[in-house]
Amino acid sequence: MQIKDILLAPGSGAFFYDDQAAIRAGAIQDSLIYLGEPITPGFTSIRVPAASLSIGLALTDGTVVWGDMMGVQYSGAGGRDPLFETAQISDLASRAVVPRLLDVDASRYLDACAKVFKPFQRKRLPLAIEYGVSQALLRAAAHLHRTTMAEVVCGEFNLPLPTRRVPIYCQSGDAREINVDKMILKAVDVLPHGLINSRQKFGVDGQTFREFVKWVASRTRQIGRPGYHPVLHFDVYGCIGFEIGLEPQQIADFICKLAETVPGFTLNVESPADFGSTQAQVENYAKIVSILDNRGSSAHIVVDERCNTLEDIRLFAEAKAAHLIQIKTPDVGSIADAARAVLICKENQVGAYVGGSCTETDLSAQASVHVSVATQADMMLAKPGMGVDEAFSIVGNEQNRLLATLTRRRAQNEKVG
Repeated sequence: MQIKDILLAPGSGAFFYDDQAAIRAGAIQDSLIYLGEPITPGFTSIRVPAASLSIGLALTDGTVVWGDMMGVQYSGAGGRDPLFETAQISDLASRAVVPRLLDVDASRYLDACAKVFKPFQRKRLPLAIEYGVSQALLRAAAHLHRTTMAEVVCGEFNLPLPTRRVPIYCQSGDAREINVDKMILKAVDVLPHGLINSRQKFGVDGQTFREFVKWVASRTRQIGRPGYHPVLHFDVYGCIGFEIGLEPQQIADFICKLAETVPGFTLNVESPADFGSTQAQVENYAKIVSILDNRGSSAHIVVDERCNTLEDIRLFAEAKAAHLIQIKTPDVGSIADAARAVLICKENQVGAYVGGSCTETDLSAQASVHVSVATQADMMLAKPGMGVDEAFSIVGNEQNRLLATLTRRRAQNEKVG
């Protein structure tokens, strides 16, 4: 077998893990921290530094390939796995995963994932483990085949070598105005996220949020280069539902009126409401989507909360319960399942957005680029971190390097043919 040893190395994620329940309950933000007591189990404070765990696969030729495990920013919320604890994850990985890794053919990617991620003690492995280990296995397969990770994905799923660039979406964090300017000056495809995660940022009846949306559109026209026309994408973390109620008609009315304030722009609204369960989310989001479509609105609904695993994504896609589904990579688990999720969205003519979290790392972000490009997702998140410059550079440069490599590969194949 090609894997002869396993390394584990604790690390940092690029942002923080936040207790969403405490923030929704009104925790006061004091500069970077939140005041008050945590609510979600596992949190010792409302905001804690994001931890990660790297796993290295030492191959027989002396090469070590890596993948990174971590949770998402709002761990333990919306049906997600609990807060990432490095010591617990390391112990479980050592007992459950390491023996399996030493006994697989790393050149056969999907087969290796299937064998390594079998249930342990009748339970599914934590999704963070699946995510990090699947990255390392993907790098191992690419190394052994002397190809890119994207080519491994294409080969495993019988996809043609991609040619199209995938649009990149940046997130602002709380430094909204400065980061919006950065995005516009760098001509980001989709912007700005906005982090509208509290009533203070949303405003009474959404007035603060509406003003911000109009400002982003105005600022884009003011300082953007000629011909620059990004998609405007705002994540409101359920705030529309919290403020105006959970009636789909009222939520759709709010979103329609919002879209009318920024004519000429496509408007994405992510997580407009949280209906409390996956099934309720599917049913009510489908109603909102139908209302918007019937009105011919330029607004699109994006689902995140309550749509975590591959099974969840299939439910939303088949029910047309979103115009765009965020495939939140650490929540999906194996990055092979992230690829499957994109293909499920395409089969059902629903937009596929390969997202993730600000808590990720450079390695997980780069692996996500290869999956996004291989499957030709509709957009992908610039990650990790909450700053624009670093995340846009990591994801954008990796995509450009990959596309240049694939162009060369096609030219070589044509010569041989």
